[in-house]
Amino acid sequence: MTSTELLPALKNPTEAEQQLARLFEGFDSDDAHRSAFNVFAERGLPNRRLEQWKWSDVRQALPALQSSSGAADTLVDAPANSVELTFDGRSWTFPKDLPEGLRIFPKTGEHDFAQADLLPMGALAAAMTGHAADDILMVEVDGKIERPLVVSIMGDNRETAFSRLVFVVRENAHLDLFEHYSGGSGFSSFLIEFGIGEGGSISRTLLQEGSLDDVTAITTTVHLDTKAEFEQTALSFGGKLCRIETHLEHKGAEAKAAINGAYLAASGYHIDYTTHVTHGAESCVTTQLTKGAVANGGRGIFQGKFLVPRTVGQYTDANMQHQALLLDNGAEVFAKPELEIYADDVECEHGNTSGQLDDEALFYMQQRGIPKPEARALLTEAFIAEALEDAHDGVRQQLINATSRFLRQQRSA
Repeated sequence: MTSTELLPALKNPTEAEQQLARLFEGFDSDDAHRSAFNVFAERGLPNRRLEQWKWSDVRQALPALQSSSGAADTLVDAPANSVELTFDGRSWTFPKDLPEGLRIFPKTGEHDFAQADLLPMGALAAAMTGHAADDILMVEVDGKIERPLVVSIMGDNRETAFSRLVFVVRENAHLDLFEHYSGGSGFSSFLIEFGIGEGGSISRTLLQEGSLDDVTAITTTVHLDTKAEFEQTALSFGGKLCRIETHLEHKGAEAKAAINGAYLAASGYHIDYTTHVTHGAESCVTTQLTKGAVANGGRGIFQGKFLVPRTVGQYTDANMQHQALLLDNGAEVFAKPELEIYADDVECEHGNTSGQLDDEALFYMQQRGIPKPEARALLTEAFIAEALEDAHDGVRQQLINATSRFLRQQRSA
């Protein structure tokens, strides 16, 4: 089958789309892989004609596949006594000696991705993984794991990187998870799936970095059973284009989710935070706080949606907040917070603000001998840090330090 036959719906496929088709053509694919790739083939790379991608045009950002100039050089010390998984852009490595209750094993062959139609980049990752290399890992958690799990992902100067992680968290089990995406691939798409059983919980902390060559998509799906809990804290520095997309569904009553994040965009960097939460059971709670700071030439995007169906979403308690600072003239922030509510006995609210630093606070600090650039950095750091309060204890201060370094580099730029 040729790349033209694999892309029947695209009238003028780009060089990158044809390269991806040729890459897929080389795999010995099964029905699940072909089904996932067909979703991609019908629309190609996401672009501005799709409402959910109107501010993040992957097709324009990726005319052809090419190697990245390299991964970020940020060194993050893993939390003490952690279990470390590493992905080099091609395959996973992980220790064989694991704590009781934690099982990790690679998976190949058919593994359906049910949300392929909604998540095109997730569908592409599902199509491109599971053929031969160890690029799909299943992680089963059956108990309260005391040692945090650290996931390190780097591209190693590759053209592409695709991976899929599937977490199965059993009843009343718990896992602390830290993911570090260092970039280093010209185009990468990662699919992370969480299925959390009754009373189970995941505390996830995520750090993303990339270069001005990197186009990155991190797609996450979460399904919460009764009284399950999911807590996510993310810090992103973007890339040529970076999208961190989280789709969460409350499937059992009294489930709880907290989705917090912060983004910092320097000149030329693009960061897209997109979330979608479906409250598909009664008495579920969702809180979301996203903060951003964008410099001249940078672009930050926030899209958040809470859906509360009429019959199953009663007694939902949900709060979504997005706040952004435009550090310079020429900074861009686009935001689209949405509430779609059909149930009549709920408490839901959302807020969205964007602006500049408080002049009075700047003046107050300057009056006490703090130079204006340093005062701006301190105020911005304090602003961003609020969104990182729930990060894992072992890396929280390192995330704040990374924020501090970014702001002082901007000051000296």
